[in-house]
Amino acid sequence: MAARLAGLLVLASLWLPAVSLADEPATDRVAIYVFKSATCPHCQAQREFLEELSEQHPRLDIQHLEIMATREHHDFLRELATAYDVRPGSVPMVFIGNATWTGDSPQIRNEIKRKIEQCLETECADPREIALERNGRLAEAGRGEAVISLPFLGSIDLGHQPLLLSTSIIAFIDGFNPCSLWLLTILIALVIHSGSRKRVAIVGITFLTVTALVYGLFMIGVFSVLAYVSFLPWMYWIVAAFALTFGAVNIKDYFWFKKGLSFTIDDRHKPGIFKKFRDLMANGRSSLALAGATVVMAAGIALIELPCTAGFPVIWSGLVASHEVGLAFFATLLTLYLLIYLLDELVIFGIAVVKLRIDRFEERHARILKLIGGVVMVALALVLITEPEIMSNTGQALAVFVASFMVAGLIVLVDRKLLVRYRKSRGKT
Repeated sequence: MAARLAGLLVLASLWLPAVSLADEPATDRVAIYVFKSATCPHCQAQREFLEELSEQHPRLDIQHLEIMATREHHDFLRELATAYDVRPGSVPMVFIGNATWTGDSPQIRNEIKRKIEQCLETECADPREIALERNGRLAEAGRGEAVISLPFLGSIDLGHQPLLLSTSIIAFIDGFNPCSLWLLTILIALVIHSGSRKRVAIVGITFLTVTALVYGLFMIGVFSVLAYVSFLPWMYWIVAAFALTFGAVNIKDYFWFKKGLSFTIDDRHKPGIFKKFRDLMANGRSSLALAGATVVMAAGIALIELPCTAGFPVIWSGLVASHEVGLAFFATLLTLYLLIYLLDELVIFGIAVVKLRIDRFEERHARILKLIGGVVMVALALVLITEPEIMSNTGQALAVFVASFMVAGLIVLVDRKLLVRYRKSRGKT
């Protein structure tokens, strides 16, 4: 009996520690987060390397998180990227302790192995916990930032000043788009013949409001697509290529207006637009009927106009998507964009209503506006693919636009001096 009791005591002494160890949380595990894509060959190669390490070191807790085929892990990646001060986008992206790596190479693998060995010897914090702590400190520091309230826009955190500045400048330039101004001047010229400020106001305000709404819907669609694929590294190259193409063609139009490829309203649409405007001014319509007819006409013309005016909306949407803003702040930026965009045209429209006349919009005006827009587009494209962080700094962002205006002004100045010399030489001969 005594022997049997002794045996039971020995078994119990062996079993109880085992149970307590099994129930005890594994605090000494090394957490590793790997963000990858199922279609990325580098991710697959790195996964095999990490799985070999996992077999050698059972304490490794490796989580492979897909970010291209699903948005499930996007927020987590953003949190880690913010805390580690890195730009999310390329895969694979690995987080271990306080270190992170993007890509796969022999050097990166050696660094990962050394980091793992270090974490196995001396405990490393879980990157998730590091992100919570660091982002908490950033949020605490950000509470001191000034917040202002503006009509229609709501509360605005001045910590977003660079993006607000870029939005304001791009919208201002876009408001002077030659295609939009051409349509506006034609519209005003036709309605002014009626001699009625009331009819001018109804048609003009309705037309501008509807075209802005269509413009805004287009921008929402573009941003939605770009925000969804914001983790694809080639997304910024596509936006930059689009911007470079639009910019180069606009600069070309300054020297050779409408020669070759040109983003303008197609001449085949112009007779129809003139006819719609003339029909709109037909007598006998009530104010409500006039506004309704203007809505229908404006929506159709806005769609025709989009290929001519799509440059800045796509560039702006790419810029905002690269900053990974939330939907609320995107709505604020979009509202600001549309208000400034409309302000340019409303000023012209208001002057026409007061004076009941409109100055002619000439080709030389269109050429200069296209040059300015083209130079800014090229500058933003180069920034987007080289150093997009520049647009997160107020001074540097402003410098990009100032430099663009100076380049455009220099081109106009040199071109005019060369033209004067050419004309003088022709006069002498």
